Amino acid sequence: MAADTFIFLDHTPLHDVLDKPATVETLGGMVNNGLDPSPIIHAGLVSIILVAAAYAISRSYGDRRIHPQGKTFSLANLLEMAVSGLLAFMEGLMGDHARRFVPLIGTTAFFILFCNLLGSIPGFDSPTTNYNTTLACALVIVVATHVIGFRAHGAKYVKHFMGPVWWLAWLIFPIELIGHFARVLSLSVRLVGNMAGDHLVVATFMGLVALLVPAVFMGFGLFVAFVQTFVFTLLSIIYITGALEEAH
Repeated sequence: MAADTFIFLDHTPLHDVLDKPATVETLGGMVNNGLDPSPIIHAGLVSIILVAAAYAISRSYGDRRIHPQGKTFSLANLLEMAVSGLLAFMEGLMGDHARRFVPLIGTTAFFILFCNLLGSIPGFDSPTTNYNTTLACALVIVVATHVIGFRAHGAKYVKHFMGPVWWLAWLIFPIELIGHFARVLSLSVRLVGNMAGDHLVVATFMGLVALLVPAVFMGFGLFVAFVQTFVFTLLSIIYITGALEEAH
């Protein structure tokens, strides 16, 4: 099957995705400026799934402080294992601060992971293949990092940007600002680049070879989804830990 006749899982021809420019047209009285609503819809779907799962599991616990499960394998046990593993990983990097930031880091990690995995389901697409989604996640972490830093140190947090000696502050300050702005790009571009690249590779091989070979790359895509979630989470933990440390 040729690449120009290949149909994506969302029934979009490959050549349309690669070559079709954004256009401005009127649709039902509304102006379409070429923006694709698909990432927003799929990100909303992931959010609904996560909230519904969390609500269902919390309701199953009732008023119990300890939550033994009769079944060896259940959604509640799987989620508890994932959260416990994340907490243990965070404690190894953040120490006693880890438990405070499990809601922020955990929510971001689960959201990104499910967004990454959603593209492996026929008929769906990964919101993280769109830069708007990854940029939003990156901004949440970077802004939260500085909020946490100011809450922990007050005005002294500015010393993080001044360098070790006062007479080099004029040079270190702009460099630090550039570095902190670069964190947004580091988190967002890395994630969208790897996820979009992975999907493009799978699409290309499915256009060339319809059987067997694409399955290998789809399996590799699952690995990429977990690795990119891990990298984003690790960098987020490192940034927040740095904001909590005293400036030297």
